[in-house]
Amino acid sequence: MSLVLSHRPRRAPVTGSRLVRAAAGAVVLLVLLPLLALSWTALQGSGDLWPHLIANVIPHALFETTLLVLGVGAFVAVIGTGTAWLVAVCRFPGRGVFEWALLLPLAIPTYIQAFVYVDAVHPLGPIPTLIRTSFDLRPRDLWLPEVRSLPGCIVLLGLVLYPYVYLSARAAFLVQTASVLDAARTLGAGAGEAFFRIALPLARPAIAVGVTLALMETVNDIGASEFLGVQTLTLSIYSTWLNRSSLPGAAQIALCMLALMFALVMLERWGRRHQRTGNIGDRARPPARRPLSAGAGALAFLACLLPVLLGFVLPAGHLAHAAWKRISFHGVSETILVETANTAFFAALGTVLALLLGFAVVVALRTGALRSGLALRLASLGYAVPGTVLAVGLLVPLAGFDNLVSGLAERFAGVSTGLLLSGSGAALIIAYVIRFLAIPIGGLEAGYGKVGTTLDMAARSLGETPGGVVRLVHLPMLRPALGGAALLVFVDCMKELPATLMLRPLNFETLASHVYAEAARGTYEDGALAALLIVLVGLVPVILLARLSRPRQG
Repeated sequence: MSLVLSHRPRRAPVTGSRLVRAAAGAVVLLVLLPLLALSWTALQGSGDLWPHLIANVIPHALFETTLLVLGVGAFVAVIGTGTAWLVAVCRFPGRGVFEWALLLPLAIPTYIQAFVYVDAVHPLGPIPTLIRTSFDLRPRDLWLPEVRSLPGCIVLLGLVLYPYVYLSARAAFLVQTASVLDAARTLGAGAGEAFFRIALPLARPAIAVGVTLALMETVNDIGASEFLGVQTLTLSIYSTWLNRSSLPGAAQIALCMLALMFALVMLERWGRRHQRTGNIGDRARPPARRPLSAGAGALAFLACLLPVLLGFVLPAGHLAHAAWKRISFHGVSETILVETANTAFFAALGTVLALLLGFAVVVALRTGALRSGLALRLASLGYAVPGTVLAVGLLVPLAGFDNLVSGLAERFAGVSTGLLLSGSGAALIIAYVIRFLAIPIGGLEAGYGKVGTTLDMAARSLGETPGGVVRLVHLPMLRPALGGAALLVFVDCMKELPATLMLRPLNFETLASHVYAEAARGTYEDGALAALLIVLVGLVPVILLARLSRPRQG
């Protein structure tokens, strides 16, 4: 026994360690490359366009983006935190259903939400028509809020993004010790005072994480803001690059957007710099659910019902009805089948590469090839970079690579290779990998937290190589983490719109770009089937997430 304990596992071969370290370094470089290229492109200057941008485009776009971010942040914080508190600590009719149903809006991308509501609340749309028919009203007697506006954009984005806050806040409320809340009540604090003075401050870090994720998605949005008439920085980047043919101008606006994102994150961290939270005792006993009175229970039921009804049931039902009408009259076209195949193929390639590269970085840290977790943080930066910014940053290095290869081929072989990366769809796959690399890294890092290092030591003491330990010990235990990460990356690739619009090859359409094109033409019914397919695929991870997020009894 003493011999086994004193035995030192063999070190990994130097060449293997260097190979893993080089692979992790290449992944980090891949993520940082578009950001470095973006800065270099912006420094080139946009000539006479910059005075116009700084005078007319950037101030208005920055103002609208700031208002949108503040509005969505407040909306999702209130709705997500309020519903999480009701579900976690109160007892009322339908609570068990709302526990998972409140996550359903995550399946609907923001641009599809705008796509649906612009069509549904149009003066001749189904909702106004139903109301006029039911109450025998004339068109001028019916008034509905204007969807194509900044407030409309805030509400519609908030209805899709509040589950980020709901999920994190609910988890925080469930792990808070009941003894703390019980002590507050014995000292005379009412339910409301205990919530605002005890539960809410303890859950603030989790709420901040959910709000930050929601704001990242808000800044990344391009379809909803364009459909609803909100001139954001993201939309300004897209229009400056395409309509004005100015890549440096688009890069300069992109840097302004990155500065805004950085300022928001720093402001949130500064606001809770002195806060320390923790549970008292060895085990956190979740608070017992308080039964509500009939009136309070009805209000709680309504408060949970409205986000689900407006955020998922209504848009999904409208899409299903419009898609059924389209299929009944015209059938399923070959075009939509081709676009579905394109979407699945590109999303699958992006998913496989993201898993491989993410696994390389996490394994490098686990095996000691990397001494610091800084590489993981740098490799995860892509998720905080909006798709339009990422696309602009990739254009210059990929075009430079294509020109270099084509020049060498002409010089030595007398043939032109053309646009190998930027013209073949490889640029879009690279963008998918960089944008969503944080998902497999985070999932695998959490999965490795459950794999004790003693298993590695035992396998090495039996003569297994580091590669064998990864293959025979780590991979079987990481299958759930790999499967969950693969599903999330695949769905996010299918839904991604900004990078897809800017980097897809010519005459190449995905389901997301098809929905965008139909909405831009105003032919909403023609894009309903593509939108419904995206929503149905997006439901799969939401259902799994709902199952995993249920608290275990006992």
